[in-house]
Amino acid sequence: MTPSHYHYSMSERPDPEPCRPQDLGKFEIITRDGAARIGRLHTKHGILQTPMLLPVINPNIRTIEPREMWDKYRVNGLITNSYVTWKHEDLRTSALKEGIHALLDYPGVIVTDSGTFQSYVYGDVEVEPGEIVDFQRDIGVDLGTMLDVFGRPDMSREELEYAVEETAKRSEISLENAGENLLLNGPIQGGLYDDLRSKAGSLMGAAKGEYRGFAVHPIGGIVPLMEQQRYRELFQILLSAKSTIPPNKPIHLFGCGHPLLFPLSIALGVDLFDSAAYALFARDDRLLTPEGTVKLAGLNEWPCHSSALFTYTPDEVREMNKDERSTLLAHHNLEITQAELARCREAIRKGKIWQLAEERSHCSSRLREAFEWVIEQIEESDEGPVGESALRLISTTDPVRGKSEQLSIDIDSRPHILHLNALLATRWRKPGSWWDGSESKPEQVAIITGLTPPWRDTALELVVSILLEKPRSIILILTPIGLVPFSLEDVSPWCHIDCSDSLWEIVPNEYELKNWLDDLDIGDIPIEIYHSSIEFDLDSNKNSTKLIRTWIDRCSIVDKLSLFCAVSPSESCTLTSNMSSRKSRTDRMVNVFFDGEHCLSPRLTDGAISLTLAGAVRLHQINPNPPQSFVNDESINDTDHPGMPRVLISDDAIPFVKKGRNVIHGFVLGADSHIIVGQPCLIVDNSGLLVAHGIANSTADEMSFFNKGIAVKVRDGNSEK
Repeated sequence: MTPSHYHYSMSERPDPEPCRPQDLGKFEIITRDGAARIGRLHTKHGILQTPMLLPVINPNIRTIEPREMWDKYRVNGLITNSYVTWKHEDLRTSALKEGIHALLDYPGVIVTDSGTFQSYVYGDVEVEPGEIVDFQRDIGVDLGTMLDVFGRPDMSREELEYAVEETAKRSEISLENAGENLLLNGPIQGGLYDDLRSKAGSLMGAAKGEYRGFAVHPIGGIVPLMEQQRYRELFQILLSAKSTIPPNKPIHLFGCGHPLLFPLSIALGVDLFDSAAYALFARDDRLLTPEGTVKLAGLNEWPCHSSALFTYTPDEVREMNKDERSTLLAHHNLEITQAELARCREAIRKGKIWQLAEERSHCSSRLREAFEWVIEQIEESDEGPVGESALRLISTTDPVRGKSEQLSIDIDSRPHILHLNALLATRWRKPGSWWDGSESKPEQVAIITGLTPPWRDTALELVVSILLEKPRSIILILTPIGLVPFSLEDVSPWCHIDCSDSLWEIVPNEYELKNWLDDLDIGDIPIEIYHSSIEFDLDSNKNSTKLIRTWIDRCSIVDKLSLFCAVSPSESCTLTSNMSSRKSRTDRMVNVFFDGEHCLSPRLTDGAISLTLAGAVRLHQINPNPPQSFVNDESINDTDHPGMPRVLISDDAIPFVKKGRNVIHGFVLGADSHIIVGQPCLIVDNSGLLVAHGIANSTADEMSFFNKGIAVKVRDGNSEK
């Protein structure tokens, strides 16, 4: 018996629209936060918005009806087992006659497994690789799965090598039999061996059929690890496999469906999940929560709320008969699962997915152990597959943030902060000349402590005083996450750290200071600490003060062009030789002019820069050559300042991009490898002529793979070109 309130207010959703034929199987990124991405996979029964969970439906036992999942919970895709359907004569006959969508009474995307997991549980299956793909195609499945060879974590290396190679061999007949309309999963096996997972990703990623390659790459053989809560090994497998999986293919974590694992998995690049946990846990009187699993027994109140349980107390639920109670708890579990995924997607939109992963890591000792291991990998990457994925995680992350940064014990390890610090260490240079016209070496590093942002208000007077006394001073601000040049005082997250004011007054030990200064290549210069309590008597020389203010503004633009646009300090100094600016009432530079021409503006949200067309033209003149095409790219950037990153587009796209239209994947022919997601880039033609400028939405590697979605968000087209 099902509680009657389920059916109240449930309205029928319209059926989904099929994708355009040319978009079938394509994946595009809509919003991203590093490796985490909100994407869209195009299918014949609508769009799968990722990250999402595919609830497992047993065609024989339906705890929640698929139609109810579609109408009430707005589940756009589910997964069922094609082997179970094939093996049962009645189900097979109905599926072949009516189609899988009619059999399940579900209008959305239907994904099917192939029987591989059954082979893990029972030892073998009775179907051939080509046969099961034929069946999935014939019953109208949207996204099927080839019959791969399950690789258990406890298998020998020889057995796992066979699993990888045999799966790769089966991919040929599987893709051939899939035909034009059936999309296929290409599972990644390899057990606990990093090199085998990497090899499998390479083999399966390169596999091609007459119509397409694999649409999605599930990570297989991980259920035993999750059953034993071996989360560190789970994420090791994920990072190993990701090193070679093409970036334009969604990654599916086969059999993973607990909300606790969602944030970190998504932060590391997982797009799809599947699980029957919502129903299985319910039958065992267990409730899913974002923080873990709770048993119904002994509960006095609900640890988290859902509409399913809102009108019941734990005592009332315990008094229900088994079937009624299991159904009710299954609704709760599915609702909580959907809510946590929505929370993850919103965190991606706000640039907070890593912070959410941090929070969830404290809910489980095993998960915390795994999280700390991941931190070790991204802080000190090795040369193997895991290290490669860790470095890519940092490089795909926009280094700046427009929102406040919540302080935590893990803040230094957030990928965007690591990226920003890496840019500071490699691209920032100490001034080559000073406000008074001198060009000799710096005489001191002046470190200001105890002041909170905005530093243009709290520290400017002190900075001017220091420079009046010692003109050749390098001014740094001490923040809870390290040292920042005063020229970059408005760059977030340095200036947007949400913490107690007392934490700004803590002075690190000599060892920490030396490491930070060595990273900036100024560790051999004498240090002077200036506390907020120190008072200076400002010189009344207004001309000197004005010169200092002008020099500070110029340093700010030079340093930002160096960090975010890879323009060398010497070239930036030339560009800014006749610089002026318009400032706001809060003393922030709003518009920056070169020779009286508005060329750029510091971004109010995060302190990075927004170019104008005039600024893009000037930066383009520094290096007017086009980048290498993806086909012929043999170049390696061996300099810290290779110049403004460029994107090469096809002739077909030029008329549209010149008018300000975005650059779409599929029209990109080449790109500089040092493009930074979220930062400016130039768009050029085959001759190197400037077509437009904009903000990169993808890395160069991603641009070489994707054929759907926005590659560059164009700010201005060069219509006069």
